[in-house]
Amino acid sequence: MKNRTRRLPLLSLVALGCLSAASVSFSQNSSEEPSLELEEIVVSARRRSESLQSVPIAVTAFSGDELSLRGAADISEIAQSVPSVTLEASRATNSTLTAFIRGVGQQDPLAGFEQGVALYLDDVYMARPQGALLDIYDVERIEVLRGPQGTLYGRNAVGGAIKYVTKKLGEENEFRIKAAVGSYGQTDFVGTAAIPISDSLRVGATVASLNRDGYGENLSTGEDNYNKDVLGVRLSAEYSPSDAVFVRLSFDKTEDDSNPVAGFRPFPATLSGLGVLDDVRDTSAGASQQSSTAGINGNNNVESEGIHLSVDWQLSDAVTLRSITAKREDYTESVIDFDSLNAIDFDAQVIYDNEQFSQEFQLLYNSDRVNLVTGVYYLDASASNDFDVVLGQLGQLAFGAPLTAFTGGIVDTEAWSVFADLTYDITDQLSLSVGGRYTEDKRSADIFRANYLGSGSPSFGNTASVFLAATSDFEASRTYDDFSPRINLSYAFNDNLNVYGGFSQGWKAGSFDPRGANFLTSTVEEGFEPETIDSFELGLKSTWWAGRATTNVAVFTSSYEDLQIPGSVGVDTTGDGNNDSFVGTVTNAGESDIKGIELEGRFLLSESLTAQIALSFLDAEIKEWIVNGVNVASAREVQNTPETMANIGLSYLRALSTGSLMIAANWSYKDDIFQFELPTPVLDQEAHDILNASVVWTSDDERLRIGLHGKNLADEDIKTSGYCFGSGGCPSSLGLEDNTTVFYAAPRTITATLEYEF
Repeated sequence: MKNRTRRLPLLSLVALGCLSAASVSFSQNSSEEPSLELEEIVVSARRRSESLQSVPIAVTAFSGDELSLRGAADISEIAQSVPSVTLEASRATNSTLTAFIRGVGQQDPLAGFEQGVALYLDDVYMARPQGALLDIYDVERIEVLRGPQGTLYGRNAVGGAIKYVTKKLGEENEFRIKAAVGSYGQTDFVGTAAIPISDSLRVGATVASLNRDGYGENLSTGEDNYNKDVLGVRLSAEYSPSDAVFVRLSFDKTEDDSNPVAGFRPFPATLSGLGVLDDVRDTSAGASQQSSTAGINGNNNVESEGIHLSVDWQLSDAVTLRSITAKREDYTESVIDFDSLNAIDFDAQVIYDNEQFSQEFQLLYNSDRVNLVTGVYYLDASASNDFDVVLGQLGQLAFGAPLTAFTGGIVDTEAWSVFADLTYDITDQLSLSVGGRYTEDKRSADIFRANYLGSGSPSFGNTASVFLAATSDFEASRTYDDFSPRINLSYAFNDNLNVYGGFSQGWKAGSFDPRGANFLTSTVEEGFEPETIDSFELGLKSTWWAGRATTNVAVFTSSYEDLQIPGSVGVDTTGDGNNDSFVGTVTNAGESDIKGIELEGRFLLSESLTAQIALSFLDAEIKEWIVNGVNVASAREVQNTPETMANIGLSYLRALSTGSLMIAANWSYKDDIFQFELPTPVLDQEAHDILNASVVWTSDDERLRIGLHGKNLADEDIKTSGYCFGSGGCPSSLGLEDNTTVFYAAPRTITATLEYEF
């Protein structure tokens, strides 16, 4: 494959640095002279606080302070330095998350499709990807667990889990502010206050206003493209009537009023004649001002909120009961301009409306040799999407009026599960972990699809539209169940060297495709099948060089079966040679084999100089994909999974007469990335580098921090996603303007930050 290794020699350029500065601590040796050691990283990946170096699973953790030193803005940035991970904004969105770990994830945010990577906000599973591209503020730490999860967490996950943990409240008054100004008119402000009402009750609040002009311009509307306008609020109260009881009630709400994001057209428009624009982040999309999106008034808005109650009750030194109760909901109105033109050729107005309630009870038992996590989890969720796809020019040509294809779908989930994970220390060095999870998921769907003559359907307020024909109308339900086991054996040769090996199984229930046309294919009513993954992993975690270096290595192989591959293709319902509608396609691809090696290391080279490295080498191959009785696997790729990833860096920390100065840089590399299973060169991103750097001053009392952060300093144009309904190897066409569009990551940015704690 071309360009697979064109930049790998850069691995030797360690001086390109790391934005993650490991803290320096001093311990006394036998001569009572100070020696250098890396600071211990503590995680809660197994539902208890443990050193990262002793946890026998592949996990990466970032503290809130580390993320501050990086100048990290949202969770997508951590994917630059975590092996085998891809995190990015879904196409045509600002805050919908697309996440992949070790070749497992979910590209499409439609109702009926659950994510392969589980995202937790303070131990609450977020069932939908809308609003899940979380901005980083008021955070204690972020943990990334790679590989199937389910025996320790509320929801089963086939690919892995991301834990976003917010800060708990302190025992004293605390007031913090963080401000940032930067490229493209960036102006951010985060204010936090925490107040102890009494010895047992504390309350806190955080308000975040995050704003930025667009990286590009909309030449039709005059508005910014890729801008940001986000307002977030978090409220919390913590109550500790005794040392044995801890209660936390929290509320969060985020409103994203950013402009619609439209992609770049790599080919000239066929009818209107518009050529290719000079800037890949510019667009000529005009759907927000057209009749095609009048049903939502051209709005582009995402609102998400949740309330969460957790109770920890320590019955004894060994036994703790935990309850996690949460309700979340989000609502999205979105403009999607598939053609990225001012013409109404292929436009869509979309409404997503999701809500969920979850309840989890856990019992945790910890003794000298036994650690047990067991629990019951319940999820009641509803995900709906309504959207009009307006084919304006095609309708005018064929019928004298725009043609609208309406899709309305609701998919309800009612799931419960029981899980347990027990670790027994057979000896002081040898530990055995066994776990299992039984899950029962009931999916119920109510789907209706129809074609109308007019710009918009009655469901979006166009009562003058003319009904042509229904293409899908069905209600269906199906219950899926599964038992997923896990076993792990770990051996500590000494305090500094641990090895482990194990097997884990992941499972994701099937569901129904809300874009499926049962009038065309009755099997749509049967839904699609669950997917499973069997993963074997060997790992080694070592601390060496007298505590100045840590290296963690994981080797894994996974067999991934019945992959749920969603898609949509244009269809010709009239036989005139032009696709005048579309249909959803969901394939349970037979089998993929995914193998990999992952390496992470930290090295304290001197009292001032720290290096970090992260590498992954993946071999992901689809083995079976049957289409019309033919195995087409050789023509398919595993999406969003580069074969090689690397992150290498240095940070230099120097004490000054007042405070300390950190200078850091970070180089990351990713190999070729396929956006979809069918290679599409116009959308796929070739191997690329990203270079970041930071300079941060922190006062002696650590209450004031001033930073300057540069990201993507080489100003690379990096493709993140796209729509393919035209030229460039697309599976089908829709509309008359050769509608292929590409979305890009941020260009070079420079940001100055100030943090102050009163």
